[in-house]
Amino acid sequence: MHLAYPAVLSALLFCTGLYGVLARRNAILVLMSVELMLNAVNLNLVAFDVWLSKAAEETLHSGQALTLFTIAIAAAEIGIGLAIVLAVHRNRGTADIDKLRDTAEGHEPEHADDSDAPAAEKAEATA
Repeated sequence: MHLAYPAVLSALLFCTGLYGVLARRNAILVLMSVELMLNAVNLNLVAFDVWLSKAAEETLHSGQALTLFTIAIAAAEIGIGLAIVLAVHRNRGTADIDKLRDTAEGHEPEHADDSDAPAAEKAEATA
């Protein structure tokens, strides 16, 4: 098999993952897109390892070893990332990235209700 086939498939997977990271609003889908990008890199590592092992007399399979490390790191990353997303979802009630940024601590809402105006005036008068 030619090296071009897995390289093109890996490029398509990576571009799909990149689109998912840039276009998605849900934090879980963003994490899934990052995993897709890591799997594209793993495919490239294994494909180039096989291609280079045909040319070399000694086969070290360093691409496959790096792939195993990448899989282990990706598993830890998705475990920690999913735990953070679930904790934020429990506290804030949403996993939407834009809404999480808007409701960050220290930020005032864009539009205040009219019922809050007298309370604000009272607070200013007492201060």
